[in-house]
Amino acid sequence: MTAHDTPTSADMTITAQALTEFCDDYLSASAFKDYAPNGLQVDGGRPLRRIVTGVTACEALIDAAIAEDADAIMVHHGYFWKGEPMTITGMKGQRIRKLMQHGISLIGYHLPLDAHPKIGNNAKLAEMLGLTITEALYPHESHPVGNIATCPPQSAESLTQTITQALGRIPLHISGHYQYLADEAADTAAPKLLKRIGICTGGAQDMIEQAAAMGCDAYISGEISERTTHSARELGIDYFACGHHATERAGIQALGDIVAQQFGLSVRFIDIDNPA
Repeated sequence: MTAHDTPTSADMTITAQALTEFCDDYLSASAFKDYAPNGLQVDGGRPLRRIVTGVTACEALIDAAIAEDADAIMVHHGYFWKGEPMTITGMKGQRIRKLMQHGISLIGYHLPLDAHPKIGNNAKLAEMLGLTITEALYPHESHPVGNIATCPPQSAESLTQTITQALGRIPLHISGHYQYLADEAADTAAPKLLKRIGICTGGAQDMIEQAAAMGCDAYISGEISERTTHSARELGIDYFACGHHATERAGIQALGDIVAQQFGLSVRFIDIDNPA
């Protein structure tokens, strides 16, 4: 577990509703049709002075927030996803019970935190990798959750090294130049240089077809499915699976920094390790 503190005044407080209103406006949350509610998901019922941020509102993060005497948790992956059981039982019930018992509010932002052009997961990942976002992966979207970026022409090996240094993990790279040959001819082709990169963090591996249609040389996301390998090879586009969790740490950290600066609250990012 790693953590990062933002220096703040211990005397400042804000209501969960007021903080949510600020974040809703900053992230343009109402502009998104999402898979879960954005904003205040669990109201702990007390003023907020100390906040913990993290990627996912798992029980380990809740326990860490309790240990920090936090009044609220802000996350990218909260609760009440479409398609999940509506009852507050089992694992979800246990998590929410801990929040309520300790008066901890839960605030979550999903797609709005992916898409924000300054502090969003895509924007921050592009910044970390030295990529310059130039357009939307889906041009018709007013608040795109996927982007296209450019960079100086580089090999897949070079981009792999950059990702590894930025995220602290080696990405799984699928080459778009796959050939099934029984001789040495497969090794004679000139290496492909990557300069137009599609990017969408998290579980957006199926956007690889859109990235190929938009003329990208490579596509970066978090997860990989069995079908993604075949898609990359048959579409001729390199794919980098960098980890769902790893690609979505920066956005919530940046939002926490904004909140700390705006309201003078104590904000601490806690990273619950997740290899997926």
